Parts: sequence; structure tokens; C-alpha cells
Amino acid sequence: MNAQRKTIIVTGANSGIGKITAHVLIQQGYDVIIVCRNQTAGEQACAEFNQTGPGKAQLVLCDFSRPDQIQTAASTILEQHPRLDVLVNNAGAYFPKRFTTDNGLEMTFAVNHLGYFHFTALLLPALLSAEKARIVNVASRAHTRGKLHFDDLHYTARKYNAMGAYSSSKLMNVLFTFELARRLSGTRVTANCLHPGVIRTGFGQDHSGWFNVAIRIAKPLMISPEKGAETSIYLATSPEVQGVTGTYFAQSRPKTPHRRATQIEDAKQLWKLSETLIGQQVDPGQALAPDA
Repeated sequence: MNAQRKTIIVTGANSGIGKITAHVLIQQGYDVIIVCRNQTAGEQACAEFNQTGPGKAQLVLCDFSRPDQIQTAASTILEQHPRLDVLVNNAGAYFPKRFTTDNGLEMTFAVNHLGYFHFTALLLPALLSAEKARIVNVASRAHTRGKLHFDDLHYTARKYNAMGAYSSSKLMNVLFTFELARRLSGTRVTANCLHPGVIRTGFGQDHSGWFNVAIRIAKPLMISPEKGAETSIYLATSPEVQGVTGTYFAQSRPKTPHRRATQIEDAKQLWKLSETLIGQQVDPGQALAPDA
């Protein structure tokens, strides 16, 4: 993909692999919209990125647990960028205790899955307006431990399990990607997902408990954020994957996901549920620009 005049969105781009992804893309000459929750950290990242160029960084604020902020962020982007070339859905979180959003959704589900779904749905018109566009969803090998409980996604009846909630949200990322790719068939937009690796970042380390301890013990075996960002960058830019869609990657190579991630009926049910929760029917065909 030619970097000239290309615009890429990276969510969660003020820290971890998201920050590395955005920085490398800017150094390669892409203009990058960094979307993050923390204004101070976002402004600092933008200033750092714009000192190195040659691409330009633009900050858009968004808390992905807030539907109103997702709507505002997407509207801001669409007003300024009627055409978008790449969307990297990277923002994610791990919650050691059960929290809910203002509208009662379990926070891991809301941020890690519904945030991807809602933001992507709103930006589809601009992606479909590009000559060729890519959607890259950062999932995780943790999806192999995920299970879907459609009757209790928000842990109202079950005891909350932090790792279970996280793993399930990553399974949803893969299912969403595959269903999105299916629905985008015949368009100029591809959708893929990836496992970035087990990375030495601050992810999950601001929480107490066994997960924090496990992260610290395993840290010597983890890869660097720079290494972890490589697959996201590869899927966003490499000509080798132009036209490749509906595929799960690790270490910049196609991998076979867990069989639960290939269940078409689960993917369709998750899609319909997500549409209901965001109050919007998401039909990529209907999102096509009039002259597309």
C-alpha cells in the first residue's frame, strides 16, 4: 500500500502496541488519527509523533465504554475525512472486577467488543469510499479460552471471571471479523484480525491480584511492544495481504483460530445482538457511497 496521502486510524494509540503501531506508520509517511481516552497522554503522543514525521498525527478523544463518545468521535472523523484507508481497532482493556457501563453492559464486553463493532459501523461509509481499505482488529490467542454465554453476557447471573470475560471478548473480536469480512464480500474493504503476541506492556499491571502477579512472573518470556506491533502494521500496510480478508494472523502469518471462532451461527447472533445494543442496523451494502 502506497503511503502517499493515506489516512489510518489507530485506537488506543497513546500506549502499548497501539502507540508503537501509530508511531511506525507515521514514520512510514501515513497520516494517523490516534483515538484514545486520555487527553493528556494523547496530546503527548501526538506531539512526539509530529516531531518525527513525515506523516502527521491527529488526536480524537473517545472512551469506548461510552456510546455517545463513540458517536461523537466518529462524526468528528467523518466530517474531516470522507475517505479512510485503514482502521486499526486496537483499544482494549482487562477489568479484574465486574464493572458496568452507564447503560448496564459489562465493561469488558462493552469496550473490547461493542466498541469495535460500533466504531467500525459508523466509519464504514468512509472506508467504503476509499479505493481500497482495510479493517484490522487486534484480537488475542486468549480467544481460544473464550466461550459465549448469550443468555448471560454481562455476568448478571454468573460469578464474574475477569480472564473469562477477557477471553470471551477476544473470541468476539474474531467472530466479528469473520462476519464483517463475509458481509463486505464484493466490496473494496477487507477485514482481518490478529494475535499480537504476549507483550511486555503495562496492560493489566495497574490491577492487583493474581493476574498482576502472573504478568510479572511471565514478563521475561514476553516480547517487546515493538515486536508485538509488527502484525498490526503488516496487516495495515503490506501489499502481501492486499485482497486477503476474513483471516486470523499471528506473527504476520495466517493461523487457524479455535473452532469456536468459526461458528457462523454464533457470529450472526453476535452481530444481531450488537446491532440491537447500538440501536443501528449495520449493513455494509447500505453504507456504500452513491458513486462507489
